[in-house]
This record gives sequence, C-alpha cells and structure tokens, in this order.
Amino acid sequence: MIEVENLTKKYGDRTAVNDINFAVKKGEVIGFLGPNGAGKSTTLRMLTGYLTPSAGRIRVGGVDAVKDPIAARRFIGYMPESVPLYREMRVEEYLRYRARLKGVPRGQVKQRVNASLELATITDVRYRIIGQLSKGYRSRVGLADALVADPPVLVLDEPTAGLDPNQIRQVRDLIRGMAGEKTVLLSTHILPEVESTCGRVLIINKGHLVGEGTPGSLRGSRSGGHMLVVEARGSREQLSNTLSIVSGVRRIADTAALDDGLVRFRLEVESESIAEAVSSAVAAAGCKLRELHREQTSLEDVFATLTTADHAEESTIEPLAAAGSAAPSTEAQPGSPGDRA
Repeated sequence: MIEVENLTKKYGDRTAVNDINFAVKKGEVIGFLGPNGAGKSTTLRMLTGYLTPSAGRIRVGGVDAVKDPIAARRFIGYMPESVPLYREMRVEEYLRYRARLKGVPRGQVKQRVNASLELATITDVRYRIIGQLSKGYRSRVGLADALVADPPVLVLDEPTAGLDPNQIRQVRDLIRGMAGEKTVLLSTHILPEVESTCGRVLIINKGHLVGEGTPGSLRGSRSGGHMLVVEARGSREQLSNTLSIVSGVRRIADTAALDDGLVRFRLEVESESIAEAVSSAVAAAGCKLRELHREQTSLEDVFATLTTADHAEESTIEPLAAAGSAAPSTEAQPGSPGDRA
C-alpha cells in the first residue's frame, strides 16, 4: 500500500532523511520510531504530500505521490502531531466541512461524520466550539478528521499526545482493531503502545533507517541481545569489574544500589547460557549471589541501542523553519486548496 524507495530530503547541506527504503502492505499496522530530530515527521510529511523529496520515490495505493500528490492524498487520512484546526468552529460543523473538502459524497457526509465522532469517542462534544476544548479533545478531533473520509491508509503522528490513560487505551484499541482493514503508519514515542498495537516496527535515527522487523524479532536480534539480571551483596565497584570481564558479557546496561548492601546489575549478554559463568564469577569474587534471572530484552532496550551515537553518523538536523513552509502547523488553515490529508 505504501512503497518508499531511496527517499531523501535535504535542506541546503543538511540531510534530514537519507536514502531510506521500506514498504507497508495492505492491512499492516506499522510503528515508526525514532528520537527527536531523527527525521520521522519529515518522512511523514513527504508521504502525505506536504513536503517534496529531494530524491527518491513514494507510491501510495499504486499512485506516484511525488508526481501526483493530490491523487495520492485521496488514499490517506493524516493526523499531524500539531493538528491544524479551525478553533472557532463547532466539532460537528468542522468535520462536515472536512468531509466535503475531502470529497465525501454529500449523501454520505452525515454518516461519515457520525462514524468518525464515535470512533474518536468525541460524540459528547460534537456541538462544542473547538477552541474551548482541552488539548486531549482537540487531538481526538484531529483523529476524527483523519477518519472522516474512511481512507484505506492512516498516517498518525503522535495520536495519543496529550490524552489521559483512559483515552490512550481507547485510541490504542481503535488502532489495534483496524489491523487487516486499514493500513496504519503510527509514529509515537510510547514504546509499550507500539508493542501492543503494531505488527512491525521501523526505527529511524539521524535520517537513516537503522532497524526493521516485528517487535519480537527486534528484541531477539543482536542489536538488543539477551539480558540477565544479577542481584548480589558486595562492593558495587568490585562486582562491576568482575562481571564486565566474564566471557560473553557485552556490557553492563545499568546498575542500581538496593537495601542491605545489595546491588542489581542488568547485563547484555551474547547468550543466556553464560548464567552459570556469571554465578561462578560472583562467588569467586567473594560476593554473595541473591538472584540471577533472565530478562527479555524490551523494545526500549533495542531502541536505545540502535539510536545511540555508536550506531549513527554525525547528527543531521530537521529544520523546523524549512519544514513549516510546506507542512501544516497549529496556525495553518486546514481547508487550503488541494488539502486532502
């Protein structure tokens, strides 16, 4: 449904997105991850036609999104991180306007507006003025806007930002329920959200695609490694020196001092089979082992490993001033000519 080939975006001599390639199949829910400034929003803006790539190819629903961005946008419901809204309009009024702008047939507008209000769980504020709503409600109005034309592709940039825990759960359930029916590209910083909703993950760092796969395959990859948790009583420095030289220990991920002289270590190891060697090393150092167990590598661990300086080139910058000239902002007018997202 989405095909990206050699996609690049440059601002002068700075490269925000550098020659990335990926594809999203029909019905997939994909998590798009990266630290701030990694190029996520720039990539999404290119996919949705708000920015023109410096090089590369984008196809959405078989349409070349670079040559014909308006036609490609008809396949897409886009929720940007900062949702542009007409704050003086009422919610239902705004969604009717957006439905007509997106080409929803007049006879289906009421049905589609009602459906989007229900899906975004904002029927209780349908007659409220948007500018009087909380940030969380305004965010869900943006989600309803993305859904109102019933597009086959959804591109959601931080859809749960500003929501309370119950609202986050509702949005998460909505996205999970779309799997198989709609193609969803979800950008978020909430990694448990990705693990619970996404079938596959793309990780971008400093403009480069540095990781791709299911959450399970990424956790089991060499990038994440295997984790052992060690709790022992003894000198923190002595235990650290002892554990760091055990064959098969890649690194000490972190340490924490506990009560009663106990110290906890999280070790990234080549294989969980070295647990016996770790136990022997602690005993040989004259320290008392209290606990040793396996910890499944989290997506957070994988993310941290793939997006540290050791795994990337010199930082590139995603210039907001340049991006803002073509991308929607909180002050943008959502009904501008040709707006289909």
